[in-house]
Amino acid sequence: MHITAVELHPDRFPNTSQYPFSLPVLQNTRTIELPGPLTFLLGENGSGKSTVLRAISRRCGIHIWAEPPMGRVQRSPCEDDLHQYLDVQWKEGEKPGAFFSAETYQHLSQMIEEWASLDPNLLGYFGGKSLVSQSHGESFMSFFASRFVREGVYLLDEPESALSPRRQLAFVQLLQDMARDGHAQFLIASHSPILLSCPNAALLSFDGPAVAPVKFEDTDYCRVYRELLADGAPS
Repeated sequence: MHITAVELHPDRFPNTSQYPFSLPVLQNTRTIELPGPLTFLLGENGSGKSTVLRAISRRCGIHIWAEPPMGRVQRSPCEDDLHQYLDVQWKEGEKPGAFFSAETYQHLSQMIEEWASLDPNLLGYFGGKSLVSQSHGESFMSFFASRFVREGVYLLDEPESALSPRRQLAFVQLLQDMARDGHAQFLIASHSPILLSCPNAALLSFDGPAVAPVKFEDTDYCRVYRELLADGAPS
C-alpha cells in the first residue's frame, strides 16, 4: 500500500466546457480513497476512468509509453492536463512505478524486441522470451509476471484486452499474489467482470454523480453477464 488517496481540485479547473474538465463526475469529486493494494476503476466508455489513471501516473512522475505521434482530426487541448489539478497522498514517501496501456503495448513490445536484438540479455527483464514471438495473451502475462515483482505502483489500463477468460483468472491470481507481498499496489481501469470479481479488491465507479465505491454484484457488468447467462444470447 503506497498511495492512500487522490485529491481532485475542481475549483481550480481551467474550464468546464472541455474534456476532461467537462465531466460532472470529476467536477463533483474531491477525494478518491484507495483503501487497499488492489483498486479497480470502472465505468462506461468516456466516463473518465482511463483519463484519471493517466493523470495519476503523470502526477507520480511515472512515464507513459506512447505510440509515434500521428495527425488528429479532433483533439481536446486539455486532454492531458488533469494531472495539474490533482494531488497524490503517499503513505510512506513516493515510490517508483509503471503504466501499462493495452493500446500502446504492441509498439512497446516491438521496441523491446529491437533493443534485445542488440542485447539479448535484456529479455531477462521481461520473462526471458521474446515478447513478439509469443501470442498476444502469452506476451501480456509474461510482461506482467516479470514486471510486477518489483516494488512500486502499477497503473493498468484495460489489461484484460488480450487475455482469454482462463488467463484473466490467472491474472487475478497474479494480482493477489503480488499485492499480498505488500510491495506492489495496483490501480486498474477495466471492463472485465472476471477481473472486477477479484477478492478483496476495491471497486470505484465513475458512472454516478461522483466517484464512489460499488459492490461487485451491484455493477452493470455483473448484471449484464448474469442476464446473458440466464437468458442466453439475444436472437
